[in-house]
Amino acid sequence: MGMIGLGCPKNQVDTERMLAHIAQSGLVISSDPERAEVVVINTCGFIRPAIDESIDAIRWAMRLKMQGSAKKVIVCGCLAQRLGQGLFRKVKGIDALVGLSYRDQIAQIILQTLSDTKKRTYLDDTARPLLLDDSIRVLVGPGHTAYLRLSEGCSHHCSFCTIPSIRGPHASKPLKQVLQEAKHLVQAGVRELIVIGQDITAYLKDQGIKDGLVRLIEGLDRLDGLAWARLMYLYPSGLTGTLIKAMAASSKVVHYVDLPIQHVDDQILKAMRRPDTARSLRMLIEELKTTIPDMILRTTLIVGFPGETQAQFESLLEFIRWARFDALGCFPFYSEPGTPAASLPGQVPSATKRRRYDLVMKTQQQIALEKNLARIGSVLTCIVDQERSRRTRIGRFYGQAPQIDSNCLIRNCHAKPGTFVKAKVTDARPYELVCDCVDQGTT
Repeated sequence: MGMIGLGCPKNQVDTERMLAHIAQSGLVISSDPERAEVVVINTCGFIRPAIDESIDAIRWAMRLKMQGSAKKVIVCGCLAQRLGQGLFRKVKGIDALVGLSYRDQIAQIILQTLSDTKKRTYLDDTARPLLLDDSIRVLVGPGHTAYLRLSEGCSHHCSFCTIPSIRGPHASKPLKQVLQEAKHLVQAGVRELIVIGQDITAYLKDQGIKDGLVRLIEGLDRLDGLAWARLMYLYPSGLTGTLIKAMAASSKVVHYVDLPIQHVDDQILKAMRRPDTARSLRMLIEELKTTIPDMILRTTLIVGFPGETQAQFESLLEFIRWARFDALGCFPFYSEPGTPAASLPGQVPSATKRRRYDLVMKTQQQIALEKNLARIGSVLTCIVDQERSRRTRIGRFYGQAPQIDSNCLIRNCHAKPGTFVKAKVTDARPYELVCDCVDQGTT
C-alpha cells in the first residue's frame, strides 16, 4: 500500500501512527504510491487551499485506480471528517472514508476494503473519543526530529476557524503518557522534540491542572538524550509570566516562540473572537524580549478579514515593523462554510486581500534580511538535517523550525544528519544563512 500524508504537523503524527499500524499488520508499504495496490490519503480540510490540495490528491489516486494500477482508494483525515459522505459525491469512486478516531484501525480497514469488491465504507465517528495514543510511529522525514502532540481539538472557537467542528473541543493527554511518548522517541534517536497541539498553553487545563505546560517542560528537562524541545502554537492569552520564566530556566526548551496573533486591531480581534488587544500583545512581546533577550519570535497573521479597513491594515503593518518578528506566516482570509466569519458583513475583495498579503510579506522580508545580516560573523550551534553535497549540509540553529522556517547552508561540513555542529555565519539572504563549519560536532 501507499500513503499520501497532507496537512499540518498534527496530521503528520496521524500519518506516522497509521504507517506503524500498517507495518505491524504485515502489509507492505511502498514508497511510490503509483505502484501500490491500495492508496491511503490522509487529508487536510482546514482552509480552501488545503481542501483543494486534498481533492487534487484524491483525484490523482482515482486516476491510478481507473488505469488499473491501484485497486482501492481510502480517504481519511480532516477532510473526510469535515465533509463526511459528501466526499463520495464530490469525488466518485472512493472506496472508504475514514473518520479521525478510526485512525488506529486503518490496517483492518485496508484489509476489509480489499476483501469487499463492491461495498464502499463510511466510518462515522461522531460519538467516538478522539484522544489517541501517538506512541509507536514510523517517522516521516529526518529521524532526529519528531513531533510530540500534547492534545487534540480546540475550545477557543475563533470565528474564522474550522478546527473545533472537525476535531472537537480541547482534550489533553495525561502528562505521564506524553512524557512516555517523548522517552520512546528519544530512545529511538530523536534529538529535537517539537511540542504541538492546537493551543499548547491550554495543556491540562481541561483536567483542572494549572500550569500544565510548565509541568511538561520540567519533565522534558529530566529526559536524558534530548537536546532541544521546541514549543509551537502558543496562544497569546495563555502565555503567562510563569510559563515564560519556565522557558527561560529550561535546559531543553529553545528560545523560540510560535505565537499566532492573527491581527492587532481591537475591532478585528473582537470580530475574530480573540481575547487579545493591541495593548496586551505589545505588553506580551515586550515581556518575552525582556525576560529572554535572545528569544526568536514567529507569528501568523490573517489579512482581509471581513470589515478590515485600510487604516486597520496599516496598523497591522506598523505593528509588524515595531515587533520585528524573526519569522512570519500570512494568509488571506478564506470564507469557510460553517464558520461565523463566513457570514459577516464587509467581505474584502480578493484583489485587496492579495495586495495586503503582498505588502505584509514584503515588509517581513526586509526585516528578516536585516536580522540575518546582523548575524554575519556569529557562530551558531546548528543541527544537521540533510546532506546537500559531499561537503555541504542543510541545517538549522535554534531559531529555525523544520519545514516552516529558513535554513542554514553549512559549507565545509561532513557531519551526519542529527549531529550538532558549530557554524560561522558568512553571508545572509532573506530566508537563508550561509555558514562555514568550524566544529564538526557530535551526535
